Amino acid sequence: MNNHSKSDSRPLSPRQRWTWVVVFAIAMAWMEAAVVYYLRTLGHRLDPHQTDALPSIPGLAEVEAIREAATLIMLWIVGLVAGENSRSRWGYGAIAFGVWDIFYYVFLRVICHWPGSLLEWDLLFLLPLPWWGPVLAPVLIAILMIAWGTLATQGGPFPHAFRAEWRAWLANGAGILLALYVFMEESLHPRGPEKLHHGLPPTFPFNWPLFIVALLLLATPVITTGRRVLRRARLNSSALTAAQPT
Repeated sequence: MNNHSKSDSRPLSPRQRWTWVVVFAIAMAWMEAAVVYYLRTLGHRLDPHQTDALPSIPGLAEVEAIREAATLIMLWIVGLVAGENSRSRWGYGAIAFGVWDIFYYVFLRVICHWPGSLLEWDLLFLLPLPWWGPVLAPVLIAILMIAWGTLATQGGPFPHAFRAEWRAWLANGAGILLALYVFMEESLHPRGPEKLHHGLPPTFPFNWPLFIVALLLLATPVITTGRRVLRRARLNSSALTAAQPT
């Protein structure tokens, strides 16, 4: 009986944690896509590019904004629960968010055949201002989040504290601010006589050069962590080779 209880309480391995976080994020993505599908069906707008971002139902905008915030909290809470230290908690949270974001578009495509391509514009978020960008833009950021999260949760142990990588995270923070500016450029600097199209794509091209700069800055922790994982793997390989009898 005691042996059975001990086996049941055995902690999950990092690979098992990674798998369950991904499964949870995929399930959340279907729920998100279903909610968006319900909203578009209620407003007879399977094509999301309408003059108003949401159907004209009293109180719906406030409810939707809170739902968006609640979704983000749920995804990051998964990281807090799955991780064992600061690095792995942020890592699992990044994995959950990245997988959720990618599969959200996958499931929308399955449900209502939208988006038509990765370059189609989407209203990404409503908080704190409407975010606009081609679908490919958030997908690229999501891939970086999954990559770093996987390295951070599966590539340990790490000899240095999480805060020791402050330079990489400073660059990452600059990339976040720059990407937010690109996404909210239309909201911050509305162009044209209508001032601000809350539900229509901007009338000017997406600022890909500035976004690529932001993407490179966002990739700094991925590169830094990847180098450390690769360096340790090489050292371990060299140690094993040296320990083998000749």
